[in-house]
Parts: sequence; C-alpha cells; structure tokens
Amino acid sequence: MPKQSKRQNEPRLPPRVATLADAVKFIDAAGFCTLFPVTNVPLPSLYCAVTGRDAGDGIVFDKHFETIWHWKDELPRRRRAHYAKYFRAKGTFISRRQLPNFLAMREAAATPSDSERFYRQGRIHDDARLIWQSLAEHGPLATLELRHACKMETTAGNVRFKRAILDLQCLLVVSHFGSEQETGAWASGKYELVSRAFPDETAAAFEIEPDEARASLALKFAELTPGAQPIQLARLFGWTKPQAIAALEATEIGARSNAKPRKGGR
Repeated sequence: MPKQSKRQNEPRLPPRVATLADAVKFIDAAGFCTLFPVTNVPLPSLYCAVTGRDAGDGIVFDKHFETIWHWKDELPRRRRAHYAKYFRAKGTFISRRQLPNFLAMREAAATPSDSERFYRQGRIHDDARLIWQSLAEHGPLATLELRHACKMETTAGNVRFKRAILDLQCLLVVSHFGSEQETGAWASGKYELVSRAFPDETAAAFEIEPDEARASLALKFAELTPGAQPIQLARLFGWTKPQAIAALEATEIGARSNAKPRKGGR
C-alpha cells in the first residue's frame, strides 16, 4: 500500500519513553530531536514521546515535565547524548552517532585550546572567547561560577553572558553537562566544551568532509520526514539551497546504489 511504502524507511522510534534508557534509545533512533516541540522545526520532541501528547497541545507543567527537565541535564552529564540550544536556539538533543556529522557540517570540531583560532577567524566574539577559555582552564562550570570566572557578574554582564553562551551552543562548541544547586531557586545548568565532553565524536568529526556530513544528515532527516524538500533542509540546518539540493541528491544516489542487485543475485 502507498502508505506503507511512504513510511517503510522511517526510523523506528520507541513507542513509549518512560525511563532514561528509553530516552537514549529514542534520541539514538531519531538522530536529533528537540526537548519540547518547536514551531517550524519538523522534528520529533522528547516531550511528546514521554507524554504521548501532540505537538500542538502545548506544554503542561506536570510530573512528565519535571522528568524530562532532569533528563536534559543527566543525558549529557552521562555522555549519552549531546544537549544544547541549537535548532532555533531551542533545546536540542543530538545522538552520539550524529554528533560528528553536526560538528563536521559546521566545521566546528575543535580542541580545548582552539578559542584563539576561532576568534581570529571571526567565528566567535570576545565574550565567547572568555567563556571558552574559562571552561578550558577550569573544566565544567555551573552558570554563576562561569559568569564569575569571566567577570560577567553584573546585570549587564549577564546579558553578555547569555548571548555568548548561546552563540557557543549554536556553534556546537559548548554542551550542557549536568546541573548544580547554586541558589535556593532552580538548579543552574553546567557547561562543558564539546571537545572534552565527547572526545571520540570530536576526533571522528575531523575525518568527515562537510559535504559528506550534510549528506548523512539529509538522509537522517529524510527518514524522519519522508518526501523532504531542499527548502526544508536549508531552513532547518541553515544551508544554502545548492547545499541542500546536493545533500538530498547524494542520499538518492546512495539509495539507488544500495538498491541495485548484486551480481548473480535474484
């Protein structure tokens, strides 16, 4: 039936996510997903997988919310998945398998000491460089500790910090890495350099060409969204239209190649 053929290449996402282990399986199957549903981001969300609600139902602050809010800190702390504000600067999970492709696609694979190189290339501003250098020197730091290390304790400094830490997350230089109770309010998020949180994935990214990474990500997105169009890829990943077209064409060529019967086969 047409409906079956349309869905036959879609990844098999776990039907129910109730534990941290289930969440890892869900993220690994999806490759990349959001924490909560995000407008105009056609990706599955961990929130919907846990609650069974539709993306348009809105967010309910219940026990499920508390659970996944905890998981967003625990998953990267245990190095089970990368978590940062990425797609549309919203909470995003990236599986360990797909992280090298993201890093290669963004040409963001780096060592802890690469902050000066990125700064000279104009890829980060001075505030982001200070945060990067502080994490490189001190290791994982909670928000207030990191602001103090960067001398961004004031209200104006907090504005600078929020802008810079978001830039580093969107560049895939920094990952969430647990949480810490710094005040009597909500626990503060902790941050770590991606190169130290996920060293194997970073090393793998150095061996992948950007166009190869885009093709792999396009293939995974096409599995999540059958009939994916270049404009969708361009909007989601920030690619140019020619890059999106080339990535999709590469997946189609690969699919045709894999579909060819082997010599002597039936």
